[in-house]
Amino acid sequence: QVQLVESGGGLVQPGGSLRLSCAASGSIFNINHMGWYRQAPGKQRELVALSISGSTTNYADSVKGRFTISRDNAKNSVSLQMNNLKPEDTALYYCNAEVRSTDSGLRDYWGQGTQVTVSS
Repeated sequence: QVQLVESGGGLVQPGGSLRLSCAASGSIFNINHMGWYRQAPGKQRELVALSISGSTTNYADSVKGRFTISRDNAKNSVSLQMNNLKPEDTALYYCNAEVRSTDSGLRDYWGQGTQVTVSS
């Protein structure tokens, strides 16, 4: 089994910064992509940022220039630096990883979610 554990959410004022972290553990053989999704109340889950194997990254248009995803392959971890946060960034943020495990083959895994609230 593989587990994703997130940390770093919280309450921040508009214009502030937060850093989310996610670490994968368990029976990992290798990880393809790792990234972050978010879901606001009443809305569908959406992609925020994705780090694909190698150096390719994808960002939602709404966060480009404000958020930066970084990945540490040696530690099976991914972080999301969020700057200049806006109220519309308020959501439950989920870590996602496509993992090839030693016992379950290739599949997607999700963290439990961490709340980010941007409010004055």
